[in-house]
Amino acid sequence: MTTSRGPAPGQGLDLAGQALLTMTAGCVNTVGYLALGGVFTSVMTANLALLGLASGVGDPSVARLAAVAILAYWAGSAVGSKVAVSSLRRRPDAVGLKGALAVEILVLWSVSAIWMTVDGRPGSVQQALLLAASALAMGCQGGGVRAATSGATSTSYLTGAMTGVIAELVQNRRFDARVTLIIVCMPVGAALGGLAIRWARFAAPGIAALLATVVLLLVVRRSGGRPARRR
Repeated sequence: MTTSRGPAPGQGLDLAGQALLTMTAGCVNTVGYLALGGVFTSVMTANLALLGLASGVGDPSVARLAAVAILAYWAGSAVGSKVAVSSLRRRPDAVGLKGALAVEILVLWSVSAIWMTVDGRPGSVQQALLLAASALAMGCQGGGVRAATSGATSTSYLTGAMTGVIAELVQNRRFDARVTLIIVCMPVGAALGGLAIRWARFAAPGIAALLATVVLLLVVRRSGGRPARRR
């Protein structure tokens, strides 16, 4: 979950980066829910519930799509974590998130390109493909952020962060404004995705890809010119 401490020093993901990545997740989730079969791309708790629900009521279509999203997210988490950890092992002061973000952005822009070739109205097979790719990108973001910040930050699922804000307020009478801001960015990103689906459907997935690209540029700029430390 996201904590008030923020990312570890030298790992490059500041508040702006966290906010933009959370908006990215909200936007991708909206596109997935509204246009790719009614499932989510980063909220796997909800997809697990949908998988069980659809199986129980006999809706194989939703069950299959939920399973696709879950498996793709797991694969993306493995890729993002591996890339981030490998980068940090090579250079302890490097921004390990850069590689994971690069993979995520490549996938998101690919989703946008495919989306545009079908005029924003994918068929059933294309829906499954785009859903899998989007969930893989969100898993890559989630795994990369977690690995690069030693678990201090989450930008793709926020139930734990919400629980932490309330618990901190009740137990210690302290309101964590930083974490609350990150939480608010999820519905803001979702609203952007919803508006895009309604008014600019052709470009909807590109909004998330653009947001993630901005974060990568911020991370690269933040880490530029920093020499590697020797053990």
